[in-house]
Amino acid sequence: MGADFGHRGERLGLPAEGPGSVAPLGRRFGALFIDWGLCMLIAYGLITGRDWAAAGNPALVVFLVLSVLTLGTVGSTPGKRILGLRVVSENGGRLGPGWVLVRSVLLCLAVPALVWDRDGRGLHDRLARAVQVRI
Repeated sequence: MGADFGHRGERLGLPAEGPGSVAPLGRRFGALFIDWGLCMLIAYGLITGRDWAAAGNPALVVFLVLSVLTLGTVGSTPGKRILGLRVVSENGGRLGPGWVLVRSVLLCLAVPALVWDRDGRGLHDRLARAVQVRI
């Protein structure tokens, strides 16, 4: 975990505040919560035959597919879009399909997302050469 989040993104050449700056942790967790809720609803309604107890694993598959498709096309999941975030490559461009897949799989493993660097990025973002920024 990084000790000084006051200078997040400076080493990445990103602004300290406003559009293009590293997304705050609260918004990132909020977006994840929205996306997970959406995936649980999809799994509950379409896959498990309306069984909440059985929706968890199918929801993870839906989450992986949702992440790969939305990040690979528009750069934001529904939750990120709602909260004004997007995922870009470290150089500010679009994240390539291979990196989107790597990032999404690592996020599904959960542990990489819980380990942050001094720029405030989760290990899944760092390994995929990605950064979550404000729109």
